Amino acid sequence: MSEISKAYQPGDVEAKWYTRWLDNHCFRGDENSSDEAFSIVIPPPNVTGILHLGHVLNNTIQDILARRARMEGKDVLWLPGTDHAGIATQSKVEQQLRKEEGTTRRDLGREKFLERVWDWKEKHGGIIIKQLKRLGCSCDWERERFTMDEDYSRWVSKVFVDLFNAGLIYRGKRIVNWCPASLTALSDEEVIMKPQKSKLYYIKYELAGERGTFLEIATTRPETLMGDSAVAVNPNDKRYGHLIGQKAIRPFPEKEIPIIADDHIDPEFGTGVLKVTPAHDKADFEIGLKHDLEIIDVLNPDGTMNELAGEDFAGMDRFEARDKAAEKLDEMGLLIRIEEYENNVGFSERADVPVEPRVSMQWFLKYPKIEEATQAVANEEIRFRPERWKKTYLHWLENIQDWCISRQLWWGHQIPVWYRKDKAAELQNAESLDSSMEGADIHVGIHPPDDEENWVRDEDVLDTWFSSWLWPFATMTNSDGDPTATVKKFYPTSDLVTGPDIIFFWVARMIMAGYQFADGLPFKNVFFTSLIRDAKGRKLSKSLGNSPDPLDLIDKYGADGVRFGLMRIAPMGTDIRYDEDQIVEGRNFATKLWNAARYRQMQVSDASVTAAEKSIYAIDILAKLDALESNIEQAYSDYQFNEIAHLLYQFFWSEYCDWYLESCKGDFFEDADPAAKAATLETMDSVFRRFLALLHPFMPHITEELWENFAFNEDGIFLMNRKLSSEPVFEGLREERAVAAREQTLAIYEAVGRARNLKAEYNLAANRNVRLILDPTVEWIEAELPVLARLCGAAEVSLDKDHQTEQGVPVALTAIGKIYMPLEGLIDIDAEKKRLSKELGKAEAELVKVNSKLANEKFVSRAPEAVIEENRERQQHWKARAAELQQMIGNLEG
Repeated sequence: MSEISKAYQPGDVEAKWYTRWLDNHCFRGDENSSDEAFSIVIPPPNVTGILHLGHVLNNTIQDILARRARMEGKDVLWLPGTDHAGIATQSKVEQQLRKEEGTTRRDLGREKFLERVWDWKEKHGGIIIKQLKRLGCSCDWERERFTMDEDYSRWVSKVFVDLFNAGLIYRGKRIVNWCPASLTALSDEEVIMKPQKSKLYYIKYELAGERGTFLEIATTRPETLMGDSAVAVNPNDKRYGHLIGQKAIRPFPEKEIPIIADDHIDPEFGTGVLKVTPAHDKADFEIGLKHDLEIIDVLNPDGTMNELAGEDFAGMDRFEARDKAAEKLDEMGLLIRIEEYENNVGFSERADVPVEPRVSMQWFLKYPKIEEATQAVANEEIRFRPERWKKTYLHWLENIQDWCISRQLWWGHQIPVWYRKDKAAELQNAESLDSSMEGADIHVGIHPPDDEENWVRDEDVLDTWFSSWLWPFATMTNSDGDPTATVKKFYPTSDLVTGPDIIFFWVARMIMAGYQFADGLPFKNVFFTSLIRDAKGRKLSKSLGNSPDPLDLIDKYGADGVRFGLMRIAPMGTDIRYDEDQIVEGRNFATKLWNAARYRQMQVSDASVTAAEKSIYAIDILAKLDALESNIEQAYSDYQFNEIAHLLYQFFWSEYCDWYLESCKGDFFEDADPAAKAATLETMDSVFRRFLALLHPFMPHITEELWENFAFNEDGIFLMNRKLSSEPVFEGLREERAVAAREQTLAIYEAVGRARNLKAEYNLAANRNVRLILDPTVEWIEAELPVLARLCGAAEVSLDKDHQTEQGVPVALTAIGKIYMPLEGLIDIDAEKKRLSKELGKAEAELVKVNSKLANEKFVSRAPEAVIEENRERQQHWKARAAELQQMIGNLEG
């Protein structure tokens, strides 16, 4: 064994081992191996990203799965990469241009701007990859991919062309979610609905031809009334039936607009009358198409009002225009009242500004393979964990809308569509475009037309998710369609670990793409991670100051400490309440492991001594180690990572350190039997050999270090690449002696617990001068008295069959007999009686309070059942505590 340093230094150990793993290509997936395959693709983080706790949780789970699979003898490919993050990356570079050069992307032009983005990516894009390496992620870095890689980009173009030719991609003027900050369309999934305190404006439109007669309308957006092209009522609303077909007067710019009937109108909302603004509301747009209404767009792309809004509003911000419109209506006597109103408003996920429904020419995709994607999850060919997300997924597929796949950006995969120059303006402004129109004037292809100088390429780029939905197979294959050795070996992938917030963005779309382009499901299992919140239940965010920097945590507590601490508080299916104290516990567990290893190393082995028969404590710990392996295997199959962390912690800290090590310390005393010492060292080594292997996926660096320190790598194989043993730790666990040994150990440990409680009741927990007397009920206990005394923290445990003692001596009834604790010379009897009497007074006071509550009929009839039950439990607790204290006082009085 090599010397283990006194203090564990995680930074040094982690850097050392990560370098050695990389140098020895330990993370490489071998596509030519005959071993069973395990594969997982990393959810590609944004190339602009930096590590946050959500990444730590997600990637720790992936690393656990990958490392466990390697130790099961599988050939593992954990494929890493990053996403080009169209909006986020372009925004960062544009901000840099404005700040440092006072210029814009349009000043530079597309080609030079993209050069700047690539420069920025090369300089900053690898930050999160380096951070993932700090965490210990065992990705196959030699296969790292980027969604703008040349071959990956060809895949994206090929998919667009194939879907276009299949009639699934088309271009049309539709109402979309528009981000006024990023100046691009967004899909429904990129819009986050947030509750807002808004206002409901009650206004009135005068009827044409009936001066002085008005229709009352309720709206949250008076700033769009300049784009109104109709007023609508429900055809079954008797209040307004006589007005259908007549006209109302839009206040400004003043114009007569028709009063129409439409089933979409809710008679219960507001006044039951809707101002129809087809250019600025999705529902209004559908009504407009149905009734052939004029579409009047009164907004500029940046959210300011345009000239169609009128000269009073042109150039004004949309929210300023809202106040201005209300003010103008009031001046005209057309504003009735304003009410406070709570509603949900869509915000851009990236820019965090309210999106604007806007009519725009965009490219859309009719989703392919919806039925296959539905059945794969419904029939559990793909398993979701937690299972509740299955329902969410299936509900979305039932109500799926065409996907707006174009974005008004420059950074990304430019749409592979070209228009002949002399027809470009006409085609780009056409109301619709699909595969039926491809021909002499339109070219859709992976490569540009041969006479490219005569063509103009569509300026838009594809939604970032249009590239990432291909991730599982496009990262392993070539766009020419020929299957590679990698895809033959590792596709479909085994597991996907991701957040439920992208179940629609990514998971559902990947399943469809798998069936459309890769002949089947892309993965077999999906594990959805939990949302991390702070102790108050709030989401972690920089603005709240409650989101710690994971690198700071790694610097303080080590990567292994952070990983283990986080996994202990990450139950499947429920939000995580983050508490840094739990990360401290992870560091403390690493220290405990390190110190226990040092303690073993301090006990020098003598190879010339033949080990004695194993003690009952050794048999017990080895049996518990076997049970641990079995329980962990089951927990892995159920994806219960939190449970695995709990099992590992409980076994090592409690069963091994607190019980086994304390029970066997006598074997290292100077006068101890050398054969017993040798047997104990054998047991300790057996435990460490198996436990380090079980712990490795959670805490890879420290386990690899101790594996080498213990010289367990005698064959030169790293722990991370060593196959787990399938043999039990102790062969004879079912033999009569082993069964008896476990029963005896259990009896001793339970007796120790009661003896310790007895000491604690009299404030003697730390007093090692206590002398206990055991009136035994089993004969075998005599040989174990030294261990019993040591575990109880007693100076001595003496045997006295049928012991007779003075009345009042504290006693504990145990499976090995009665344990008496004479108090003479240990405590001040009068002072202890006074202390216990004071405690009794508090207990009786609490009992009176809870009895009073439960006797109050009003309380019992009105309080929730849970509150009543809690008070009943308190009643029983204080009743039992008062009786216990009375007994203790009685013992002292003799």
